[in-house]
Amino acid sequence: MMNAPHGLSFDRIAFDRKELGLILSVYGRMVAAGEWRDYAMSFLRDVAVFSVFRRAAENPLYSIEKRPRLRAAQGQYAVIGMDGRILKRGHDLAVVLRVLERKLIRPVD
Repeated sequence: MMNAPHGLSFDRIAFDRKELGLILSVYGRMVAAGEWRDYAMSFLRDVAVFSVFRRAAENPLYSIEKRPRLRAAQGQYAVIGMDGRILKRGHDLAVVLRVLERKLIRPVD
């Protein structure tokens, strides 16, 4: 939850420092590999989203979502592809992010 300036409060879902650290670690490796070039974050009433882009003017390649309402069900974290498919969902962000790590593993010609 985040607080608004001047004492006004509003409920927003956000990634905490540990979650952002995990996400930015994967992001940094993908940037170094030349796969990703930009990101955006959105903090809304029911979801926090970290979107990654190949180029800033494109639609996101992947979105990493945190939905606390799903914590008790299938898990609050999800990686969603650009086509809207859920690639991985779970309770442990590090495990969910592994689906993106697989993108770095390529066969050697």
